[in-house]
Amino acid sequence: MLRLALFDLDHTLLTIDSDYAWGVFTTQIGWTDAVEFARRNEEFYAQYKAAQLDIHDYVRFATAALCQAGATKSIAAHALFMSSVALKAIHPKAVALLAQHRAAGDSLVIVTATNEFVTRPIADALGVSELLAVELERDDAPGGTGWFTGNILGVPSAREGKVTRVEQWLAARGLGWVDAEITFYSDSINDLPLLEKVQHPVATNPDEALRAIAQARGWRILELFEKA
Repeated sequence: MLRLALFDLDHTLLTIDSDYAWGVFTTQIGWTDAVEFARRNEEFYAQYKAAQLDIHDYVRFATAALCQAGATKSIAAHALFMSSVALKAIHPKAVALLAQHRAAGDSLVIVTATNEFVTRPIADALGVSELLAVELERDDAPGGTGWFTGNILGVPSAREGKVTRVEQWLAARGLGWVDAEITFYSDSINDLPLLEKVQHPVATNPDEALRAIAQARGWRILELFEKA
């Protein structure tokens, strides 16, 4: 039987929300209007924390600046984001947790509602090759830009979509839920559907709503670090 360790990313392995931090970063480098972007970003973040986020609306908003900037500028900006923000948010205890599962022979997968452009380099820095992130549509039509459009491709890995994406990942390997013993680490009430699906849910640095459910159900609660 496959032993599988699933990890949410933001506030679970990272001390920050990488999507939110990327938005702040793009404002700092002049890609967006500081006041208007901050207002809308805060609105979306509040919706996320309340488990009321429309992921399609948010992704269009969150990727608008990089879609406009194009590939070359966006990739260069993300490299600076990695060195100045994201790498500093990787906590040693998170690295140690990943190492513990590797040493046990578990397969590691990051499952995040943040888009692939933001998270792929972060997953690489954590040494996790398997990433289930929000996939972004590209303009691949004849004469198109070949760059992101702002729309989501396929099922977004958010809320119930995380269950679907993990199920697809298993099916691609000829496996189903009964063929794997799965642990899932997450901080967010948004991830309740996947936490309820696995054998070993771990509320990690949990928000208040998830903490209450974990306590009521006797789930393991892991205080890995304090959130930034």
